[in-house]
Amino acid sequence: MPLKTYDSIKPIIWKEDKLFLLDQRLLPQEETYIALDNVKAVAQAITDMVVRGAPAIGITAAYGIVIAARERLKEQPENWKSIIEEDLDILAQSRPTAVNLFWAIDMMREVIKGLNSDDPVAMLLTIARQIHEDDIAANVKMGQLGADLITEPCSVLTHCNAGALATGGYGTALGVIRSAFAQDKISHVYADETRPWLQGARLTAWEMIQENIPVSLLVEGAAAHMIKTSQTDKQPIRWIIVGSDRIATNGDVANKIGTYALAVMARYHGIKFMVVAPTTTIDMNISSGEQIPIEERSDTEVLGCSGQSIAASGAQARNPAFDVTPAELVDAIVTEKGVVLKPDFEKMRALMTNVL
Repeated sequence: MPLKTYDSIKPIIWKEDKLFLLDQRLLPQEETYIALDNVKAVAQAITDMVVRGAPAIGITAAYGIVIAARERLKEQPENWKSIIEEDLDILAQSRPTAVNLFWAIDMMREVIKGLNSDDPVAMLLTIARQIHEDDIAANVKMGQLGADLITEPCSVLTHCNAGALATGGYGTALGVIRSAFAQDKISHVYADETRPWLQGARLTAWEMIQENIPVSLLVEGAAAHMIKTSQTDKQPIRWIIVGSDRIATNGDVANKIGTYALAVMARYHGIKFMVVAPTTTIDMNISSGEQIPIEERSDTEVLGCSGQSIAASGAQARNPAFDVTPAELVDAIVTEKGVVLKPDFEKMRALMTNVL
């Protein structure tokens, strides 16, 4: 499959010793990059969702550590390895659910411990760039593996944004969709709008339009109806394809709030549910989804939209950013190292044993 323009959408760019992030809060109306040259600004950009998506957060943190090392070396060249721990902690607190963030921090920490180079910043930058490039390569591989599971032309439904914008490039769930569309296996994409940040409306629909892939936007409440009524179409919805922010050892999957409901719908209607994520998203330190910390964000995100209040004055709101889909509702977990069908503890452990 020709990988034409897999990097045409670049959410993360390192240039001229600065980190540039495509401000995803402004899409699709504006394509604006923010230049970052201090670690606190990098952490704040993650918290404020300038950048989002587990793989993209991990890559951003890696570049943030390069910036932190440069700052600390200037301040205290003899002690920089110890005082940079403060910066790693700041980055670790930026988003609690995405395990790729902690994976990237731990990897860079181990590199720092072993550094004896005359130019440690250059060495750390090499590692950060490798993390970035490896993520794109993994996404391309997952796109191919996931597309292989789609055996007949159909439509698919996706949730939130698990595309190039959520990764180093190409995407996880949208990587599968890109690959399968190129093979004429997918005719149409249905994208949930994904309140309250509207990642589906603002980001997924935008990415699909950039690639000339037919896309229809749905409010979340319309998903069950569309799945049911599409079954009489020439190419009905046969797969729900999503990404993940953390996967437990037993195959439970944390993803954007609303994913669990889609998995229940898929099982009821007899269609398949695919999760696409790199092995860095699998957390071997937790045995089930019950141990995954679920970020709860400000209620103002639910009570308003684009700075305008939409709820009755005095109303309260709950705003969990993620939910957990039990492994028994997942038909396939697609990683760059292989596909796990009907995931459980033994299958996930076998996959990760090969990785480790």
